[in-house]
Amino acid sequence: MLLQLQIFILPLLLLTLASADLLQNPSFESPPSNLPKDSKSPFVLLNKNNTIPGWTFEGTVLYVTADETISLPNNGHAVQLGEDGIINQTFLASADHLRYVLTLTIAPPDQNQNCSDNADIVISAPDSKGVFSLKQPYGKETWESYGHYLGSWGDGESINLVIHSQADDSNTSSICWPVIDELLIKSMPKLVQGNENLLLNGGFEYGPEFLSSSTEGILIEPAPSVVQSPLQEWSVLGTVNYIDSKHFFVPQGNAAIEIVSTGIQTSASLKEGSSYSLGFTLGDANNSCVEDFFVAAQAGSTVQNFTLPSKGTGSAKKFSMKFKADSSVTTISFLSFAESQTKDGILCGPVVDDVVLRVSSGMKPDIQWTLLVILYFAAFLTFY
Repeated sequence: MLLQLQIFILPLLLLTLASADLLQNPSFESPPSNLPKDSKSPFVLLNKNNTIPGWTFEGTVLYVTADETISLPNNGHAVQLGEDGIINQTFLASADHLRYVLTLTIAPPDQNQNCSDNADIVISAPDSKGVFSLKQPYGKETWESYGHYLGSWGDGESINLVIHSQADDSNTSSICWPVIDELLIKSMPKLVQGNENLLLNGGFEYGPEFLSSSTEGILIEPAPSVVQSPLQEWSVLGTVNYIDSKHFFVPQGNAAIEIVSTGIQTSASLKEGSSYSLGFTLGDANNSCVEDFFVAAQAGSTVQNFTLPSKGTGSAKKFSMKFKADSSVTTISFLSFAESQTKDGILCGPVVDDVVLRVSSGMKPDIQWTLLVILYFAAFLTFY
């Protein structure tokens, strides 16, 4: 019992210790210096006389205050990156061998503005680069939260986080420039495989940190490399929504994955020729996603299709499949190719959680041979 309690509590302690905010003024609620006191516009253009606490900036950057024309998380403040707009901040890595993942919120500009296109947000760190743009509709709010893998660094290493706007259209007057709000950097420890599950992070508890505004989940864009995925130990093959139990139905624990398009993938080191059991839970997120979900689970060369009728009210069902490892490294995938929407046109999909990989029930081959040898010699001694 004590061992089980330690197994349960240790990841939570590591998660708590790893969640310290490393950025200053991450939600821009500390206003820039020398703002005009008589301004009635929610957008204030910053210049060389202004400084943003915790941040440096270049190019066209505006300080934004929520009002009836622009909706922001918690009705707070943000910054808009216009043409050539750049903000950056340097932080110190807090420990060795930790992975650093960024969660950020992107909001649309003035709702009355007519735009030919939306500019992208480019996030750069020494080990990574990501490009994001506001897409609709993944939720009921006008803003969206994204998760992004930043890198892995040594203790005390100085890391420069750079965020800038990028537009392809040469006619910049018709571009909608993005608004940035609520950033949070989370550090995550290296995971250790337990005895009960041959997969790491099978419950999806290690991913981007949820923000106070993450009521619609955190979008994770395609991340084909497990090393550079914000969802620890899993690569993302399409777009998934990382959801929490506070705002969604999660079958087990605090977090799960909602497959919006394509799916997720990981791998495990197995004994070639041995039999294994893959268990998992499928469900709906209680977000009015009424659909018959079709999910393909793949383990190596073994593929099985599973169906789950959803009423969109929050339900789940456990499934399992058996397979024989056809190589020492076996790929595990969950795929859903159908596009689902709620009545409001919000994209949604099946929830995957509690993925457990074990040696198939029954004796292991080496134990069986040992027992046969013992029985043989016992019979031999009895006969003589």
